[in-house]
Amino acid sequence: MCSSIASPNENPARVSVRLARYEDVVLLPEIERSAAQSFRTIPSLAWIAEGACLPIDTHLESLEARTCWVAVAEQERPVGFLTAERVQDRLHILEISVEAQVQGRGVGKALLAAAFQAAQQTGLKRVTLTTCRDVPWNAPFYHKMGFDYLEEAALGSDLRAILEEEETCGFPPGTRCAMQRGL
Repeated sequence: MCSSIASPNENPARVSVRLARYEDVVLLPEIERSAAQSFRTIPSLAWIAEGACLPIDTHLESLEARTCWVAVAEQERPVGFLTAERVQDRLHILEISVEAQVQGRGVGKALLAAAFQAAQQTGLKRVTLTTCRDVPWNAPFYHKMGFDYLEEAALGSDLRAILEEEETCGFPPGTRCAMQRGL
């Protein structure tokens, strides 16, 4: 899957999305750290910029399950990734990150499109994630991409547990939400 995005100097660039390879996995924490720097602009969430990244073992598990995608630019250099897992009838996104210098240029949309297509092809019925409710590049972005907010009553025990764990890790109560998109 290829898409055209604007590069940092505003010239068009080609970015393609493909399944991650073993050699990509060691690069994903660096991409996640770069992406997290955007949170420095939100005082209550600035700690995320220095927070822990998704463990390499989690990326490897997703790679082996064929639920880890990378967006690559020139010379196959990853600039973004989406790591997910299959849970019952759905694909659950564990992390999606795009390097700071290419954010806002369609890389996240391309990663989501690849995940949606793969999930649909394997018979999954929906895609879920947890995210920050009021951060513009989080829940509002996902809502534009077709995700709906899940109310407390609609949460399964696994999503409820993820939200509780996120509060334990430092997210202020009520700042996170679960969302889903049907396929």
